[in-house]
Amino acid sequence: MKIQEGGLRILVAEDDPISRRLLETVLKKWGYEVAIANDGEQAWRMLENEEAPRLAILDWMMPGLDGIEVCRRVRERNAPTYTYILLLTARSQREDLLQGMEAGADDYLTKPFDANELKVRLRAGRRILELQEQLINAQAALRDQAARDPLTGIWNRSAVFDILQRELARSERDASPLAVVMADLDHFKKLNDTFGHLAGDAILRETVRRMAGSIRNYDALGRYGGEEFLLVLPGCDLASGLYRAEQIRRAVTSEPVDTSEGRIAVTCSFGVAATDGLNHQNSDHLVHRADAALFRAKHNGRNRVES
Repeated sequence: MKIQEGGLRILVAEDDPISRRLLETVLKKWGYEVAIANDGEQAWRMLENEEAPRLAILDWMMPGLDGIEVCRRVRERNAPTYTYILLLTARSQREDLLQGMEAGADDYLTKPFDANELKVRLRAGRRILELQEQLINAQAALRDQAARDPLTGIWNRSAVFDILQRELARSERDASPLAVVMADLDHFKKLNDTFGHLAGDAILRETVRRMAGSIRNYDALGRYGGEEFLLVLPGCDLASGLYRAEQIRRAVTSEPVDTSEGRIAVTCSFGVAATDGLNHQNSDHLVHRADAALFRAKHNGRNRVES
């Protein structure tokens, strides 16, 4: 992801009005969105905000908090996104510059500043921010991949249980209902033995596609294990959970599945349990109730929904 120069917010913290106005004019000419702080206290308040600018030019000497102290506070905050800090200073001694870098500044510019030098240093800052964006995106992709079932692409058992626990806590906090559905493909072992594992994998993927197309975007669908699936339906009581499960069952069984071995008819059994959000519910206990309902569905003839 490339961070474009135009539209990127940059904080200018400078108590001298002439220097501040000059910086603001130059930066806006280059396409930056400029936020202004007249002193160190104001600069810190803006940088500790969740929507803080990603780039900051801080004057070393300011009333209240100086640029060095603002740098230290920003680095101690350990925010999830990085703030690139350019220190503006009239000091040029190595000891002074080392102090600034040790406080957390990424670069410095001596006064009076040269516009071309400022532009180059800000471009270096943007490259650092771009690299961090790429790293964050890569880490998020790895986390998502680790939470996904490799065959079907839906949540794996651990991930869907984490979602269930979060939704259960939300249900109790908001006193809202929550339904859990256990689903199991009927006679899947026989299908695998008869048509082979490639056909079985195709059936699993198509079943998931049909299930996923029948749920809301805030519902969760995970592979519980083998041919079993767990669905988390926020805001659903038992009656609506049963209704939703029946809709999903019809979608799964609506037509045979195309496989390398031909079109294969598939059916699925469902068990539903729900909480009203008023009483504390353990996630394992809720899943156990849905699993018991699933057992009843299979015992009563399969291809049905039970509670």
